[in-house]
Amino acid sequence: MLYPSNKTKIIKIRKLGNIKKNIEAEEKWALKKEELEKRIKRNNYLMEEINKARSISIWIFIVPFVAINTCLLLITQFQEIFPNKEDIIHNTFPYFDGGASISRTVRPYPTWLIFKPSMFLTSFLLIKYWLYNKQIINFFETDHKNIKKIVFFGIASAIALTLHSIFLGIKFDNDLYKLFRRVIMLSFIIFEIVAQAYLVATFYSLKDKLTNFIDLRILKLKLILVSTLIIVAIISIPIVSLPGDIFLGFNLKFFKHGLEWDYFLGVITFYLLTYFMWKKS
Repeated sequence: MLYPSNKTKIIKIRKLGNIKKNIEAEEKWALKKEELEKRIKRNNYLMEEINKARSISIWIFIVPFVAINTCLLLITQFQEIFPNKEDIIHNTFPYFDGGASISRTVRPYPTWLIFKPSMFLTSFLLIKYWLYNKQIINFFETDHKNIKKIVFFGIASAIALTLHSIFLGIKFDNDLYKLFRRVIMLSFIIFEIVAQAYLVATFYSLKDKLTNFIDLRILKLKLILVSTLIIVAIISIPIVSLPGDIFLGFNLKFFKHGLEWDYFLGVITFYLLTYFMWKKS
């Protein structure tokens, strides 16, 4: 009877060892491949949300900017289309001279036909924008302490803008109704600025993780913009809230109107900066 030699045993053991190593190597590669595929899927999901937020932000700037300035152009340059000649505003550039308020410009027929639909669209885009940002923040830090505040104030600002647009041009000779309209407009401004401030603060807290996705210089510009809007609001709200247009012998009418136009431009510029802040890939 023949028995395998020690040499044959050693060869078999080595073969078994090699097979085991190959199996282990294949298992490790399979795990690495699976992890890589998961990482690619996560990164693709993140870039999809970033691209959505980026693309929608430019429209949040364009839609209200074009709508309101189109209304301004119509009411100052194309007076013949306005059936009520008392609604006509003669040559003014309210960003500088405060010659008319935004509501005075967009309230008459037919300018409200442009303004109201554009504000409804802007409100819808705002809601989508804040929800996209929620998903982006969750990718880097689940349940960040500011997420609920960002979503609440962001969506609340969109709802306030919708309500303001609905009641614009509806006249009731009632002090309570007038107060309601002012509160709605003021709520939109406060909610919008608070949401923007929380979002910028959140991105700053995650800036080390966001380095490959954003331009930090633009993020700093957004911080400066939001800080300026907050400071201007704190200084101006007591002045704007004063009844009448005369205070200590000064006519505040043109100041209020000019501030309204410039502040509106500052608020929507936040979204223009968002477009440039996110990297394309």
